[in-house]
Amino acid sequence: MSTPFYVSPQQAMADRAEYARKGIARGRSVVVLTYADGIVFVAENTSRALHKVSEIYDKIAFAAVGRYNEFENLRIGGVRYADLRGYSYDRADVTARGLANVYAQTLGTIFSSVSEKPYEVELIVAEVGRTADDDQIYRLTPDGSVVDEKNSVVVGGNADSIGNYLGQRHQSGMGLAAALKVAVDSLARDPNGGTPRTLTPEQLEVAVLDRKRPQQRKFKRILGAQLRRLLAGEEAAAGELGDGDEPDAAAGGAADAE
Repeated sequence: MSTPFYVSPQQAMADRAEYARKGIARGRSVVVLTYADGIVFVAENTSRALHKVSEIYDKIAFAAVGRYNEFENLRIGGVRYADLRGYSYDRADVTARGLANVYAQTLGTIFSSVSEKPYEVELIVAEVGRTADDDQIYRLTPDGSVVDEKNSVVVGGNADSIGNYLGQRHQSGMGLAAALKVAVDSLARDPNGGTPRTLTPEQLEVAVLDRKRPQQRKFKRILGAQLRRLLAGEEAAAGELGDGDEPDAAAGGAADAE
């Protein structure tokens, strides 16, 4: 009878973390950063049907990179959790911190299970507050760890390089157009120091949690002509964010990392 091959628990966990990290790094990055009136999400995504950024609840949004089927299941689970908690108790009881804890438990259980592979996903859960000091941004890794981020965060792709760039250029209190420019410049830069790429509006997915929206729901996608004007530096275009409403939480998807 042959002796089973032994792998230490530490080595097994390290191998699973490396497996997930490599899968996430193959995807295109998502950048989330604060601006004067809320939180902006910017992703490199050419699809108009599948989204990397989606609404979860009134003041909460979700962004992810990795395998589509895996983080889409997490997004749907988050929407169901938020709807059930808001209906059973009060809408104010649905918070980004509570949602992040639910995701952390789910990811941690999957990561520790020897019967299935770890999820190749990295998540961001953000909630816009009444003031900038009340904004919350949480990053969740495949092993279920939760990181409380301040001001800006990036997941997927060349996250370290983009994060360093954002840390040097992002400032609290920036207007939406200025914050969007910083985010797009960070996604377009070459990590090897070469010529930056040119990202068009058709290659970007942009959404905001705008605390100034009169509606209870603060999530808004920025599309078409409005996005082009903001990319051109027209801060006046940000004044249109309060118009309209979109049933994103019920119908939104999440895009694949490729």
